[in-house]
Amino acid sequence: MLPNANAAIDMVYRSDWGRIVATLIRLFGDFDMAEEAAQEAFAAAVKQWPVSGVPDFPRAWIIQTARQKAIDRLRRQKRFQEKATSYVESGLLRTSEEPVTESSDIPDDRLRLIFTCCHPALALESQVALTLRMLGGLETDEIARAFLVPVATMAQRLVRAKRKIRDAGIPFSVPDTNDIPARLDAVLTIIYLVFNEGYVATRGQPLVRTELCAEAIRLGRLVRELMAPRPPAEATGLVALMLLHDSRRAARLDEAGNLVLLEEQDRGRWDQQQIGEALPLVEEALRPQSGPFALQAAIAAIHCRAARAEDTNWTEIVRFYDLLGRAQPSPIVALNRAVAIAMVDGPQAALVLVDQLAATGALDGYHLLHAVRADLLRRIGSAAEAAESYARALELVTNDSERRFLERRLCEIQSQQV
Repeated sequence: MLPNANAAIDMVYRSDWGRIVATLIRLFGDFDMAEEAAQEAFAAAVKQWPVSGVPDFPRAWIIQTARQKAIDRLRRQKRFQEKATSYVESGLLRTSEEPVTESSDIPDDRLRLIFTCCHPALALESQVALTLRMLGGLETDEIARAFLVPVATMAQRLVRAKRKIRDAGIPFSVPDTNDIPARLDAVLTIIYLVFNEGYVATRGQPLVRTELCAEAIRLGRLVRELMAPRPPAEATGLVALMLLHDSRRAARLDEAGNLVLLEEQDRGRWDQQQIGEALPLVEEALRPQSGPFALQAAIAAIHCRAARAEDTNWTEIVRFYDLLGRAQPSPIVALNRAVAIAMVDGPQAALVLVDQLAATGALDGYHLLHAVRADLLRRIGSAAEAAESYARALELVTNDSERRFLERRLCEIQSQQV
């Protein structure tokens, strides 16, 4: 029974962490308490489920157990009676011990959590970082990678953000329609970064965390529904972008679990239903002054429209990257543009751009900078330099699928030097 119990616990943690924590925040109004109670409930499951068996409703069991852990914690606090009375009177805290059952209300808590974290009183980076931690269960180092900052810096931001929400009494609710636009950029950024962590997991064995991709797409659709009948173009662009990327999921790994590059993927395995849903959204999102998500969706659409890799319109992709670089200048955009330039003007032209980018030091700790540079050097025949860049990328990569791919490339280069 032990392996089955462990697998069930892992599955609930991966798929429902954000839902569980969001529910507890709604009940108790305290981020730290919700997170700690959830962690204690999972620890209890590790001890009990192998003995008693996996409950019929695992998520509900975790929520009920975490709720009791939080109540116990409150009982130990000096002001418990005052808090408990106010919770009971407000209806947030049950007086009986009836079980928490699966409820259609629970998923909405996650959208409330996003809007709570995206309060204008918090700095944008703190808004995004806190929601990634609480909603997706991402670890501090995973969030730090998304922002390209040290782990210690991100840990401090998370502590400050939770304290500010608590001290300012920021409500756990979706704001009025008039207040939503002020939070929209942060909300969309959060959903995008949750999807990114699902699309390429920071560390561990799986390349893709399917549950995070699905949740991000669901939340993106909810935001569009919330702002109907005329959802913002960027919300539409984000949904299109996620659908297009996710449509390629089945082709991104071979049967052995090894990474398959875009140009080598079996396009017959791409999800044409998702592509068909996304392409009209791309057209809807594109405007004379398109935002970053709409432009990225347009780039993804060019790939998905190409029946074969050699049919890809790379010139058009470079044009969209030029627009994206003006709309959202960043070293990551510059690196991706260089990859596209390599397909239009050749690897040597792209290598000049990558070396200029590397000289700034902005992406020195980003493994894909060194992986791209290694690939360009490989293509122009500079095997020794390519091997050095592959080795540097391997020092930085944390995902097993990406690591195996880089190791294969490095072995190929080293065999050429013999």
